[in-house]
Amino acid sequence: MVPITEQPSHHRHLENKSIKEVTALINNENGTVTGAIEKALPQLNELIQAITDKLKAGGRLFYLGAGSGGRLAVLDVIELPTTFGIEKGIVNIVLAGGIERLVEAREEMEDNYNEGWEKLLQEEVNSKDIVLGISASGTTPFVLGALEACRKNNITTGCIVSNPNSSISQHADYPVEVITGPEVITGSTRMKCGTAQKIIFDIISTTVMIQLGRVEDNQMVHVQLINKKITDRAVKMLMQKSGIADYAEAESLLLANGSVKKAMDQFNMNLQK
Repeated sequence: MVPITEQPSHHRHLENKSIKEVTALINNENGTVTGAIEKALPQLNELIQAITDKLKAGGRLFYLGAGSGGRLAVLDVIELPTTFGIEKGIVNIVLAGGIERLVEAREEMEDNYNEGWEKLLQEEVNSKDIVLGISASGTTPFVLGALEACRKNNITTGCIVSNPNSSISQHADYPVEVITGPEVITGSTRMKCGTAQKIIFDIISTTVMIQLGRVEDNQMVHVQLINKKITDRAVKMLMQKSGIADYAEAESLLLANGSVKKAMDQFNMNLQK
């Protein structure tokens, strides 16, 4: 049976369609993605709870992937230390072919059954950690081999796949199956599958960071002060939370402490003196 992600597109003779027609049908197909994710939310919630528990206990999360899904996970991992102020190394990515060769898109490396586990061993993966495999097809050897090895070594596993009952799902403690259906261009899983994966990464990382106390109310109180825009946003956040009316005073307090959270802690300590 042909996997759903490889089944023929519902749309024929794309080369004969106008720009208006192509953009409309792509947009319509993308509109089905959130519905597919909604059906998988119970599975996703269990995975997020497992990730949260591991990180709270001092473990690490490893995204493990190839192709479009793996590259999208790289984006998520890069942004987390800046957005939520977590230490680098808590959330990681193991990419087929290596992150250092990301732009080369070495898709052939996804066929290497042993490389994923070998890369995890280089990171000294252990039973405190959780490994999350990413594969649209649910059969990628790079991911499958690593998850099988993790299972043998008592390492918790999860996965994000877009075909039901896949071999990768069978080797994941927390499988998440998001069935987005055939792509507009047959087999081009960078499209709906990729859109779903990006949304899921956002959901996972944001929810986990909230559970870890890296967000207060709806604000990034641990955001790193890496540029003028973010620093200005943080100063205004601090002014709103503390009641400090003078911008320069709030900015000085913020810069002296390095984050809104630490600045507020210092501000409250000063009030108690």
